[in-house]
Amino acid sequence: MSADLEEQEDELLALHSIFDTEEFIRKESNNAGELRVSAELPAHFSVSLTEGETVRQYEISFLPHLLLTFTFPADYPSSSPPSFTLTCSWLTHTQLSALGSHLTDLYQATGGAVVLFSWVQFLREDVLRFLDIHTTLELPSDDHSTQDSQNTALSLTKNNPGASESGSTDEQSWNSTDVEVSASASSGELDTQGAAASLPVQETLTTDLSVTPSQTLLSQILIHDAEQRQKAFAFTVFDCSVCCVGWLGSDCVHLSECGHIICKGCLAEFCRIRITEGNVRGVACPQANCTASPTPAQVKDLVGDKLFSRYDRLLLMSTLDRMSDVTYCPQRACGSPVILEKSSTAAMCSVCNFAFCVTCKKTYHGTNTCAPKASVAKGQILTDEQQGGADLPQSREGMKVLMDDYTGGSKERKRLLLSRYGRKAMQVVLPEYLSEDWVVIHSKNCPHCFCKIQKDGGCNMMTCSRCRRHFCWRCLTRLPEFGAGGHFEDGTCSLHTGYD
Repeated sequence: MSADLEEQEDELLALHSIFDTEEFIRKESNNAGELRVSAELPAHFSVSLTEGETVRQYEISFLPHLLLTFTFPADYPSSSPPSFTLTCSWLTHTQLSALGSHLTDLYQATGGAVVLFSWVQFLREDVLRFLDIHTTLELPSDDHSTQDSQNTALSLTKNNPGASESGSTDEQSWNSTDVEVSASASSGELDTQGAAASLPVQETLTTDLSVTPSQTLLSQILIHDAEQRQKAFAFTVFDCSVCCVGWLGSDCVHLSECGHIICKGCLAEFCRIRITEGNVRGVACPQANCTASPTPAQVKDLVGDKLFSRYDRLLLMSTLDRMSDVTYCPQRACGSPVILEKSSTAAMCSVCNFAFCVTCKKTYHGTNTCAPKASVAKGQILTDEQQGGADLPQSREGMKVLMDDYTGGSKERKRLLLSRYGRKAMQVVLPEYLSEDWVVIHSKNCPHCFCKIQKDGGCNMMTCSRCRRHFCWRCLTRLPEFGAGGHFEDGTCSLHTGYD
């Protein structure tokens, strides 16, 4: 007896040294414990569920673990095997019974030696081969499944005084020994005492929107696979494609859209520069010719809350700018986005309730035509709005000279101009007019998205900063994404001469 106890203690100490706390838990009150075993899967292993004409199949790398709960009887290992419970969510009662029988056979083959490590090796390396599962785990369909296939726990005990008599609907005799198999359901009947360990019965599903037991099991398998993949990624070393330094996966970001792996330091700095510059469309994979983007959650984790708030706001504005049926409220204190109606030139801001004309962005004027933007008409408006005694110049050139004189003059000169023309005319009306007039003169509309484009140098092949598409600056011809230079070789426009 003392030899058995000593071997039990040695085996538990060996298991403790081999497995971590997630795989092995010892119960100190007695010689018992739990072992969590993950079955090794072959490459390109998948799980599938067939529902009527629909087949759902997913490639996975991990299955939920098998839970082996054991207790050592006093005469283990010399005379008796461990009493154990084997639990698994993705195996049927029949499969669990076969595994339990094989575990007992493994103990018998040892001739009275410790067996737990051999059991773990079998469950990890050979369980799929033993159950004749090769490359696909086919989950039972709810239309054809029985209570036998929904059972998830198998309890094996030797000389259990609390076991029911043989022939009970909740137990079945097994082998010629005293070992008994306790199942929560068999022969099409459900054991209400053990119902918590089983999946819900299909008859309780009353609507088409309810999730079936097989769908729940599939979801659990996929969630577990994703969690284990992330854990494996965190402890694997990867070479960053930017700095070419090896990093643990926990210090890297995996861009699922393209599969590239970048260290957090490089990608964070790349994103910070793009967001600070306002180029939120440039927050993408730094690999050459790759247009994949990190997820918003990844961006937030990389740049922090403050920069992410700016990124989120600019991304929304960029998205709205690309929508042809959205404009902005022209009120300077508002600027909220406004949805346009195709059949009307009128729009109303839902924030400040300002009604304006979509064409001229001024107060809505009904069926009357928009006011012209000629210099004389604008000059008349300026004369009416200015507060000083002198009239502002009527030409754009004269206004620009006056503005340059004011912005580059001394304090005394500025004070003189303010007293002559009025503070409102010099600091509000005149800059606004020159700004609007400058846009009209120095910009063109992109022929793709009709956004205002300024050209401040370079060749005549332009790339719109809004829609990222190409066009010719001279004739506004839309250019293809590839071979855009052919327009300047075959047409009348020159690539490097005749800048407007």
